[in-house]
Parts: sequence; structure tokens; C-alpha cells
Amino acid sequence: MNNIVNELTQLKTVEFDAGMVFSGKESGRKITGYEKSLSFTPKEDKNYIFHNSSRDVVVWFMNPSDPLYLFGPTGSGKTSLVKQLASKLNYPVFEITGHSRLEYPDMIGHLSVENGNMKFQYGPLALAMKFGGLFLLNEIDLLDPATAAGLNTILDGSPLCVPENNGELINPHPNFRFAATANTNGASDETGLYQGTLRQNLAFLDRFWLCEVGYPDAKAEEQLLELAYPALPATIRTKMVAFAGEVRKLFMGDEDSSDNMDNRIEVTFSTRTLLRWADLTLRFQPLVTQGIRPLNYALDRALGYRATRESRAVLHELVQRIFPETNNSK
Repeated sequence: MNNIVNELTQLKTVEFDAGMVFSGKESGRKITGYEKSLSFTPKEDKNYIFHNSSRDVVVWFMNPSDPLYLFGPTGSGKTSLVKQLASKLNYPVFEITGHSRLEYPDMIGHLSVENGNMKFQYGPLALAMKFGGLFLLNEIDLLDPATAAGLNTILDGSPLCVPENNGELINPHPNFRFAATANTNGASDETGLYQGTLRQNLAFLDRFWLCEVGYPDAKAEEQLLELAYPALPATIRTKMVAFAGEVRKLFMGDEDSSDNMDNRIEVTFSTRTLLRWADLTLRFQPLVTQGIRPLNYALDRALGYRATRESRAVLHELVQRIFPETNNSK
């Protein structure tokens, strides 16, 4: 813990031009970050593409404001959006995943024995507040509403009192940011897709700035595939993105008719899964000599084997429709 604290006390703030950071074009709008990255700064993905939802998060990041609540379908890139933004600004990110048994001390810290003495170990929220980092609470809609409500005073900008550390009072650092991600907007899951999510307290939700994050558009994903796997023919990359879009519609139950629940499947195509499919397709190219179509073979290993037998059959039917050349594939 001493090493962590020593590293964080050396943080030096700097101002970046927001346009130069995210688009390479000077905008005159300033955004605060840090001079250099450290161990808590997310690794930058050189191929990451900031899509439309990025605007809201950049604006939120520019000045102290209400906490941010990002919600959207699984695999839409909520967490990666926040972390890649932080990476550009050399911001330390203190990340934790919510669940029904998560308790307040898990976020604040706890006493532990160090060299025969009891010493307080700061948790992720306390570190972010004390030194000016971003606290990222993923899956916040899995959190027990009573536990979540315990965060209300912090969300309002009040100091954090730590009784276990001799009553230490942590005033929020000017660069402290609180962001949360979820599959629902906190008002319960109406789709039945996200089991275990809980309806959150309205007073708790009222403290957040909400941002809906959808899947990147087809053009952005095609660009990403081109950057990551240029060896794939352009026509294949385009069809892969189209396939991913159709699978997402099936997942959300809105192919042809949003009321047709028979169209639903329980798995979806995140951008990460799309990249995995492209990667495996290239890796399995030697299977062509055995009469096996790498595209289909890779699909099962990227996604299909996570689905039920019925959904996997739907996926194979869909891939044959979009890639007719694989109709006789194994």
C-alpha cells in the first residue's frame, strides 16, 4: 500500500486540448489530465475508435459535475469507453465490479495487519477521492440498493469519513470522478435478458448524469476490423459487421418485429467478439485443406459454443444467409 500511495502522491495535473486528444484537431477546449501514466492508468488501445457516445463522456470529464451512469446492452463498450478516455488523459482508474454481496467497506477500505500492527488499507473509492482518480463501478445495477444508497453523500460531493482510520476525513480531490456502468438504467430489467439486476433507489439514481451507450455503427466497426486484421478481404469484413448487427437484433428481439419473441437468442456480438471472430478466422485458414470453412469454424469458438443448441442453429442459419459461399461448409 505504501508503494501505491507514494506513486499517487507524485501525480501532476496538466491541461490538454480536448480536440487534439480525441480527434487530432485543435479545439481550444481544455480538459484536465495528468503528466504521465502510472500503474493504475489503463493501457491505451491504439486501434480504439471513439464513437458517438464519446461526446457525452468527454463533456462530462471536462469539468467537475454529477457522477456519470453509462447504460446499454452487454458488449456495447461502456467500460472500455471510460477506460480508453482515461488512458488518453493518463488518468488513474480504480475499478470494482458490483454484485449483491458487495459492501460499503469493500469500496472504502479496511484494517489489516502489517508488520505486526493494524493499518488501514485504502479501498478503490477512497484512493480515487484522496488522490484525484476515476472510480469506476461496473455492473452497478447488481448492487444491493441499500449498499448503493450509502454512496449518496459522496455522490453529492461531500467528504468521505473513514472511522476505521482514526476518523480521517477525505475531501474529494478536484480531479475526482465517479462513473458507473450497467446493462439497465437502474429502473429494473424489462427485457428479461439481465438476470440478477436490481431496481435501484430513485433518490440514488437522481444523483447521476445518464448516458446511453449503444453498439458502434457499422462504419466504425469496419474501420476497426481493417486496422486490426487487414489480411481479411474487405468484403468479408463488411459481411462480418453485418452479421454482428443481425445477431444484436436477434439478441434484443427486434428483428423484423420487436414483438416477435421467438426471434430472441441469449448471446450477442460485442465488438470484442467480432474482433475475436476475425482473428480466429485467419488463424484457422489452414483448415481449408481439410474441407472445413474457417469462417464457420471460428464462429463457434468465438460465440456459438456459448449459445444453446437452438440459438447456435439460428447463428449457423444466419451465417449461411449472409455468407452463401459457406452453405456446404462443415
